[in-house]
Parts: sequence; C-alpha cells; structure tokens
Amino acid sequence: MATLYYLILAPMVYLAVAVSVLGTLWRIARLLRAPAAPPPPPIYPSRKPSWLFALGDALLLPSVFKHNAPLWAALGLFHLGLAALFLGHLELVADFKALQLIPHSIFLGKGLIGLTVLVCLMYFLCRRMVSPTKELSVPEDYLLLVLLLFTVLFGAQMDWARTWFGYSSMGVDEYRGYLSSLIRLKPSVEGVTSAGHSFMLVAHVFFANLLIMAFPFTKLMHAIFTFAMNKFRRG
Repeated sequence: MATLYYLILAPMVYLAVAVSVLGTLWRIARLLRAPAAPPPPPIYPSRKPSWLFALGDALLLPSVFKHNAPLWAALGLFHLGLAALFLGHLELVADFKALQLIPHSIFLGKGLIGLTVLVCLMYFLCRRMVSPTKELSVPEDYLLLVLLLFTVLFGAQMDWARTWFGYSSMGVDEYRGYLSSLIRLKPSVEGVTSAGHSFMLVAHVFFANLLIMAFPFTKLMHAIFTFAMNKFRRG
C-alpha cells in the first residue's frame, strides 16, 4: 500500500503535469496552424472597447443568465468557489502576505466553500440526466463531472476532517512539506501518509491527476480559450 501511495503522490503527479503542459501546447500549436476562417457575424451588438465587453462575457455569462438564471447562479458559485480553493492551495505551498490581508484560516470558509462547490457539481451532473440537456450530452460531459466531483469530494473531506472533526494529525505543515518537496523535485510523502485519513489525500490527488491529464483534450480548455472566443465573436 505504501508503494501505491508513493506512486500516486509523486511520479503520477509529475506525469500528470507533463501530459497537461505538453497537451496544452499541442492544442495551441494545432490551433495556430489551422487555416484562417472568415470571422462569423458578431452575435453581440458592437461595442468599444470590444476586449472589455468580451471580458464581461467571459466572467459574467450574460447569455446564460438570460436563458437560465438558476444555472447562471450555480456557475457563478462554482467558479467563485474554485477561485477560493485555488487560493487555498497556494497557501498550502507557502505563506503569501497578500493572501492574508484579511486574516483567515486555511482554507477559506471553514469547509463551506468545498461543500458549495460539491453541491454545484451535483446540480450540474443531475441536470445532465434530464431533458433537454440529456439529449445534448456526450460521455465526455459525464466523465469530466465525475472526475471533478470525486476530486472535490475527497479534497473537501480532508478539510472537513481537520476543521469540523478535529483530525489534526495531518495539517497545514504536513501538506506544505509534501507540496514543497514536489516543487523541489525531491518528493517526500512520509508526512502525509502516516495519518489515519491519508487515504483521502491519495484519492484526492489520484482524481486530480486524472483531471489534469484530461484537461488539454476536453472541454476544460475553455478556461484558456474563453476570452479569445468571446473577443472573436465581439469582432
């Protein structure tokens, strides 16, 4: 079991990052080499500066709000939650004074942000199972949601174990030691595999690795291309 834990927490992490970076570069290079297509007629009224309105389209999702307000609210909460979780993971790497302008414990929200993101993912998955979204869905949609769901679930459980139930045998210092060892290319997993609930970290990292590897080859690439596409449609 110790060997399996090490393979997931160290070599598989490096493999996932390598696949993701190379795959993303390949997708971008393929896009740049594609024949130029005539621009489509703008789907929004022409406004200047168009880049500013394209940024608003990418962040505020006005077309989604117009057609489905509950989905818009869930997407907003989901993306805000992901941003907060990203900041929390940064704080697990090192202390950043800029992130502590408002003093708080790591992670933000004392477990409620992870719960919110998890509820949003369950909503996204459930709506894929009913018409008309069901008829428009493909296997990739379900795969991505399941990977996201399990990644967030096991990550949130670690936070809940520490903040809600007092399982402090694996805390911020242990996570920082593990992550900093990965960054230094000298992986050390002993500090995060000795606790009784370390299997949650292993499961979290396992599903996160799969998600990172899938990133360049799925719809998740919209995170990189969304602003450019909205600017293109703005003209």
